Amino acid sequence: MQVRKLTSAALLIAIGTLSAHLIYIPAGVSKCFPVQHAINVLGAVLLGPDYAVAIAFIISCLRNMFGTGSLLAFPGSMIGALLAGLAYKRWQSIPAAMAGEVFGTGILGGLVAWLIASTLLGSKAVAWFFIPPFLVSTIGGSIIAGLLLKSGLLSQLKMKAGK
Repeated sequence: MQVRKLTSAALLIAIGTLSAHLIYIPAGVSKCFPVQHAINVLGAVLLGPDYAVAIAFIISCLRNMFGTGSLLAFPGSMIGALLAGLAYKRWQSIPAAMAGEVFGTGILGGLVAWLIASTLLGSKAVAWFFIPPFLVSTIGGSIIAGLLLKSGLLSQLKMKAGK
């Protein structure tokens, strides 16, 4: 069982890392990745909140090492993954996981990204500069994940992962 979960997590990490330079929305000092948000929801639903946060952290680290991400990749992806996982765990509902991802990344992640940008990166941008692009990206990614999960395409993976 554990090997299947680790393998599924590794697959999501590979997809998130490899897609980073292919699909993104440039937004000032940050880059928004809808695929990352889809992976957050998929990881939350298929593997749980702990795996979802670990997946988001590892993808953010790899994107930064490969030069396709920024420090702002950490707060949005990790907070969104955590809230998506907790919402799914509490309500066992894909829309709840999607809402957790959107609120966690779009609102909370955007505010934390503003704090990081203003203190560490010296940005003079206001908080509202980060929230709209984060929201656009996370809503798009959450919809992608919701459609994949509702389609039944991943139901066999979900069963095999022990959910």
